[in-house]
Amino acid sequence: MAYAIVAFCVFLFSGTAFAYLVGATAVIAFLTTGYPQYIAILPQRIFAQLDVFAFMAMPLFILTGELMNRAGVMGSLIDFAMALLGRFKGGLGHVNIMTSLFFSGISGSAVADSAAVSNSLIPAMRERGYPPYYAGALTAASSMIGPIIPPSIIMIIYGGLTGTSVAALFVAGILPGLLLACLLFAFNAWIAHRDDHPGGSTIDIPPLFASFKRAWPALSIPIIILGSIVFGLTTPTEGAALAVIAAILVGWSMGGMSWKVLYSAVEATARLTGSIFIIICSIAVLSYLAGLLGWPQLLAGWIASMGLAGNNYLLLLIFVLLVAGMFMDTPVALTLLVPLLVPTALLQGFNPVHLGIMICFNLCIGLITPPFGKCLIVVSGIAKINYWNLAKATLPFIGIQLVILLIIAFFPNISLLLPRIFGFNVL
Repeated sequence: MAYAIVAFCVFLFSGTAFAYLVGATAVIAFLTTGYPQYIAILPQRIFAQLDVFAFMAMPLFILTGELMNRAGVMGSLIDFAMALLGRFKGGLGHVNIMTSLFFSGISGSAVADSAAVSNSLIPAMRERGYPPYYAGALTAASSMIGPIIPPSIIMIIYGGLTGTSVAALFVAGILPGLLLACLLFAFNAWIAHRDDHPGGSTIDIPPLFASFKRAWPALSIPIIILGSIVFGLTTPTEGAALAVIAAILVGWSMGGMSWKVLYSAVEATARLTGSIFIIICSIAVLSYLAGLLGWPQLLAGWIASMGLAGNNYLLLLIFVLLVAGMFMDTPVALTLLVPLLVPTALLQGFNPVHLGIMICFNLCIGLITPPFGKCLIVVSGIAKINYWNLAKATLPFIGIQLVILLIIAFFPNISLLLPRIFGFNVL
């Protein structure tokens, strides 16, 4: 095992990509721990990890977001949000949050959300007199709604890894996502009055009906996705396929769709899907080794000896995931930690759907947390503002999200109410 640890350090400091680092280290560990005969089974184990019907929805939802992002839908969503909220104090801040809420039902990705809104709204907010770091911090914080409001890429990964219903996870994410949006609206309103942000007559308000007429085709896509899944008309994968068709039609109706746009969206989808799947493959190799060496049982025994049960284990889980989210990409942290930590939680009686929402929300906080917050990197790069000053401005928003995380963790009915209402088996 010492050789594997040395190899891991060498690969890590040489800048090897995470998927290859984990996969190569796991293979070396097989050779040095007395299990070389099991290497022949690895292709079968990798295929078994990927052979999950729910995973088919992932590239389709990614493609939907890429198509809508490239088809110029963001402008219509911003105009409609402006018509609804632009007249209030701090109106552009509210528009920022509302646009993220709209776009979350299309993209399912916080990074895509933050990139799109940064390009469109941060320059407008700075021009109207908003502090640039506040505008950037609000954009990064509101982009976290993306992976919580369905469709969500990370919920699909969690569902595939644990066998949890993706449809139930999608429905369970609605109330936590809306709760996050409501608290961001309230915080922005308070800051707007405290710091005298512009609003009302100081900004141009587009006509409500005209802006809705432009935006409704894009707004119909989340309804198609959720409605078809929640009412049992389609599986999440079939719903994702419908969303792709709808995205192409919407893009064509808005004049933003072309063969070039379609090709670039498919290419970007293939790149992102491939990067996620190769991570899942490498983690599958490591998970197989962990099972042979009895790591989950050792971890469960250590947790039991420490008396970490119930809420104590939940707090440990929150701490571990927060730290992991600060340093690792969300799909990487999910595929690495879920097989180790979730079985113990399920044995203690936690609901897998509630656990999934808590874990996804937990890891997403890392997207706006230094030192490697991905949304912070995207926003600071696009808005051309200092990364560390932006991180400092984001601290109040991190505090809000930590409060919501604790509410979700210790009040499971917030996540489970809607799944129960719509008939999912989440006791």
